[in-house]
Order: sequence, then C-alpha cells, then structure tokens
Amino acid sequence: MSMGRPKDGDTQLAVAEPKSGLPPRPPSNASTAIVEYEKPMFKEEEEDLEVKLRRIIENVPVRVNNTSGSSAGSGSGDFHQYRQMRRKEQDRLARMDANYRKRKEIAEFNMRREERLKAAEERTAKKRLKRQKKKERKKEKKMKTSAEGGENKTEECSDEEADEAAAQ
Repeated sequence: MSMGRPKDGDTQLAVAEPKSGLPPRPPSNASTAIVEYEKPMFKEEEEDLEVKLRRIIENVPVRVNNTSGSSAGSGSGDFHQYRQMRRKEQDRLARMDANYRKRKEIAEFNMRREERLKAAEERTAKKRLKRQKKKERKKEKKMKTSAEGGENKTEECSDEEADEAAAQ
C-alpha cells in the first residue's frame, strides 16, 4: 500500500468527531427551510413594477464612498469624512421628504379639484334640468292658452310667478 493520494477503489469513510459541542451541519444541498418559498402572485401592473425594481437592483451598482481603512484606530481626517457623509445623507433625506410632501400636496389638490368639479357639474346639471322643466311648462301653457282662446291668462301668469318664487 502506497502513501499519498488514494486511488479510486481505496476511498474510506471516517466519522469526524465534532470539535465543539455543536451538532453537525446538515448537507448543503438539503433545504433547511421550515416553509417552502412560493413566488407571490402579482397582478399585471404589480408584476411590471416588480420586474422594473428587479432590473434596477441588478443594474445599478452599489457605490461606497470614502470607506475607512482596515488599520486599527482612526486617522485625523476620518471625523471630517464622517461629517461630510452624514451631511450628504441628511441632505438626501431632506430632498426625499420635500419631494414626498410636494407629491402628496399635488395629489390632495387634484383630489379636491376633482371633487369641486364634480359638485359643480352636479349643480349645473340640476339647474339645467330645472330650466328645461320650466321651459316645457311655459310651452305647455302657451299651447293651452292658444287652444282655449286666451281665457284664463291672469291665472296662468300668477302660476308662473308662484313657480318662480318657489324656485328661488
């Protein structure tokens, strides 16, 4: 028997004792998940957003600026770098907040505007219907008076005036 590398038929199995009190690790190809992952079901528009988000995450590089060195301790310039990074991050967050507030105000304004336009349209439609009914009644009375020969004109006029007073 030669020492060195084992040949194909010479492989032997040996049980290794764990070095610490930890249990042995499971095989790497076996899943240790308690629940199997299922891909969530999306609507078309949500799926489009998911695809866009995935593409952005994959294609946009992660940039890390001014990383500290691996040597122990801090140099004299580290505080200034930290302060600069902190200021940039605070500015970025402030811009994000301002942008969010602006978009929210625009959305609220558009919603209120739509409500006002809808209410105005409803009032206009109601008044239009009222005018049309009044016009129809006036035509009917005119047709009646021409058919009767103009007998009860004074009564009809008072009826129209009463209708106008009731409308206001």
